[in-house]
Amino acid sequence: MAKLTKKQKEALSKYDASQQYSLEEASSIVKQITNTKFDASIDLDVRLGVDPRKADQMVRGVVALPHGTGKDVKVLVLCTPDKEAEAKEAGADYVGLDDYIAKIEGGWTDIDVIITMPNVMAKVGRLGRVLGPRGLMPNPKSGTVTLEVGKAVKEVKAGKIDFKVDKFGIIHAGIGKASFTPEQIQENAKELINTISKLKPTSSKGTYFRSIHLSSTMSPGIIVDKGSIQGI
Repeated sequence: MAKLTKKQKEALSKYDASQQYSLEEASSIVKQITNTKFDASIDLDVRLGVDPRKADQMVRGVVALPHGTGKDVKVLVLCTPDKEAEAKEAGADYVGLDDYIAKIEGGWTDIDVIITMPNVMAKVGRLGRVLGPRGLMPNPKSGTVTLEVGKAVKEVKAGKIDFKVDKFGIIHAGIGKASFTPEQIQENAKELINTISKLKPTSSKGTYFRSIHLSSTMSPGIIVDKGSIQGI
């Protein structure tokens, strides 16, 4: 077993890792056990009782976090020339089409979100091998393939995130920063959890929410008591 560091021991002394805490308590504890020199990300991991191998049990969606993510999201808009001004005015970091497609084909992926239009997806589609594994491929379900590129940019910049269950049945999402107040962390987490609850597949039987953990970068996880959250 790996030896615990001084900071890990200090963190574990502030709470019981085997105990379940209400979302309110967990949101406060996660700040107390975060000792990084940088503004650590706050992460929520939700294990669901679904089988992601079945198409009708793939849980995916978008949510607008009330307090944003605390992250400066770099947005690339791949669009036709008539939409470039709209994208730039909305706050897109990079705007263009053929030049950026060539750049991505060359290995450039220094962006967080790509927004594009339905009529250029034929060109963007060939980037799947590069963008797919990085979770950057635009998708109509996440609102990143749209004619309203300006609106999409504003929503992403304001804290709209895309989430998807992985092959292990877990949804992992960054919901804020350690500099957030406990109330902001709690409200962002609750918004995501409530959104996931509305997406339960009809073919999924048994317990939908199996476990919920809250953590920060390099901190241990805190078990959230599912019973403390209304609506799930």
